[in-house]
Amino acid sequence: MPDLSIRSNESEVMDDLQSSGEIIGVTLRELETINLLLGGNYVTIDGVRKLLKKRSRAQEIVIGDVGCGSGDILKLIRKWLNRNGWKARLMGFDANENIAQYATAHTDPNDGITYHAVDIFSEEFKNLRFDIVTGTLFFHHFKDDQLAKFFRQLKSQVRIGIIINDIHRHWFAYYSIKWLTRAFSKSSMVINDAPLSVARAFKKNDLINILSQAGIANYTIRWMWAFRWQVVIHI
Repeated sequence: MPDLSIRSNESEVMDDLQSSGEIIGVTLRELETINLLLGGNYVTIDGVRKLLKKRSRAQEIVIGDVGCGSGDILKLIRKWLNRNGWKARLMGFDANENIAQYATAHTDPNDGITYHAVDIFSEEFKNLRFDIVTGTLFFHHFKDDQLAKFFRQLKSQVRIGIIINDIHRHWFAYYSIKWLTRAFSKSSMVINDAPLSVARAFKKNDLINILSQAGIANYTIRWMWAFRWQVVIHI
C-alpha cells in the first residue's frame, strides 16, 4: 500500500503535455463517465450556485475552467446558467493543445464556450480577468508551493470566487478506483493515472495549509460524495 499520509509527487501520464492521438479521446471520454457516475460534476455546479447566490443577473459574467479536459464541466455549467437566467462567457484552459482541440471539436459552437491551450502560470493567462474560476480534478497535479502561488495569482484575477473540486486522499478511494479502472477501463492512461491521482490528492489539512500560504481566509470546505472536496473561495 502506498503511503497516503503525504501527497505523492509521482508524475501522471497525463502530465505529458505532448500526449496526443486516440488515447486522449478514450481517456477524456472515460473521465467524463467517471465524473458522471461518481457524482463529481455536481460538486462544481453546486459551487457555481453558491458563488452566484444573491448576485445580480443584469451583467454578463465570465467563468474560466482550468484543466478543462473535454469541456464536459463547462457544458454542464452552461446548461445550469441557461436554466437560471444567467448571461455568461465561458472559457476553458488546458496546457495540452491536443486536449484543447479535442474539446473544441466536441462542443457545439452554439454553447458559446471557447477553449485555449494556455499555461496557467503564463503571462497570457495572468492578464485575463474572470468573475469565477473553477478547477475539477486539476489542482492535485501541482505541488503545494505551486498551488499557493497560483491561488495568490488568482486573487488579483477573479472578482467573485474560485471553486476547487478535487479528490480526498483516502485508502478506500485509492483501492476502489484502482480496481474499477483495471476491470472496466480501456485507457492505459486512466488505469495508470486514476489511483495515482488519489495518491497525489488532498486531505483537509493539505487544502487549509495551501490556502493559508496563499493568504486566502474566506472560504468553505465540504466533503462530498464520492471522496471529493468542494472548496468555495469568496474573493
